[in-house]
Amino acid sequence: MSTWLVYAEGVREHIQAAIQRQEQAPVTAAAQGRRARPASLQSDLAMAREEIKELRTERDQLRAAMRQHLGHQLDQISNQKLTERITELTEANRKLEHEVAQLRPLADYVRELERDLTAARTGLRQMIRDENR
Repeated sequence: MSTWLVYAEGVREHIQAAIQRQEQAPVTAAAQGRRARPASLQSDLAMAREEIKELRTERDQLRAAMRQHLGHQLDQISNQKLTERITELTEANRKLEHEVAQLRPLADYVRELERDLTAARTGLRQMIRDENR
């Protein structure tokens, strides 16, 4: 039922009167001697217990579904963060490989210079020995 309809002028008064009549009805019925029989009460109790069982089962199913849904969401969040981290590491690896590729010719050049220096030192030692003789 629409909230607008419930609070509309003229309708609200009728609803309020019906609520008051219902509030007074159980008291009036008991006062007039209309009491529920034990069989009726037991039947109501059995129906209430059955409804409680159904509601508990439904509650447990909803809890299990919610846990599964939340677990799935956590997995998605974790997977997303891991995927982002893998992407970051892959990009850093590419940059480092690029730097290594750029430094490789320099490393070869440094080795060549070290060989030249070693040869120059050896030659210088030889010259110093020859001069000392």
